[in-house]
Amino acid sequence: MRQREIPTIKSTSMSYDHTETLDKDEQSHQAQMQIRHLRETIDVLRQELEAQRFEKDAAVQQTVQRSADDIQQLRQTASSLRDELESLRFEKDAAVQQAVQRSADEIQQLKQTASSLRDELESLRFEKDAAVQQAVQRSADEIQQLRQTASSLRDELESLRFEKDAAVQQTVQRSADEIQQLKQTASSLRDELESLRFEFDAKLQQTYTEKVDEHSHLQETILLLRDQLEKQPSGVRHDE
Repeated sequence: MRQREIPTIKSTSMSYDHTETLDKDEQSHQAQMQIRHLRETIDVLRQELEAQRFEKDAAVQQTVQRSADDIQQLRQTASSLRDELESLRFEKDAAVQQAVQRSADEIQQLKQTASSLRDELESLRFEKDAAVQQAVQRSADEIQQLRQTASSLRDELESLRFEKDAAVQQTVQRSADEIQQLKQTASSLRDELESLRFEFDAKLQQTYTEKVDEHSHLQETILLLRDQLEKQPSGVRHDE
């Protein structure tokens, strides 16, 4: 009887150990499945974040290109005005040398031309202000959109961090590093956009200042020529 009971006891003990081993294997399998699921989730989120970053880079590139186009157009307009003013100045000097007697008429014509140039410059200033306002508004809208995107990404990353901490403690450090890197990237993009906006405003202000200086120089030249002509004696004019 004892010899038959001993194998039975051993069989029961082995069955219990086997069941416990199966439970541990099942728990280990579930843990591995959870870890794999979390890693897949992290990969998907990383791809989404990469796509968002490329979209932001594209938006920044478009903003820079539009700003460059506006600056190029303003430079061409400024160059055209300088050429017209230079041509007008040479024509005026030639007319004064050729016919002093007609100087009064020519001065009147130059006054009218100066008035027309002032009107054109004033119109250009209003157009430039409108263009600047539109560019600033577009930049503000894009910056706001990028900030909202960055905020949404931070919220998603924060949620992912809490879920990851609850599921797997081993991946906390890696996720924290990725979140920090993304925050630095978003901050760098905001700084770059802010720098581009200030550079664009500075270039526009410089262009406007140059136009005002040229306008003032032209007015001073016209007034100086008129004073010189008025100071000349009548006899000198007929002799010439």
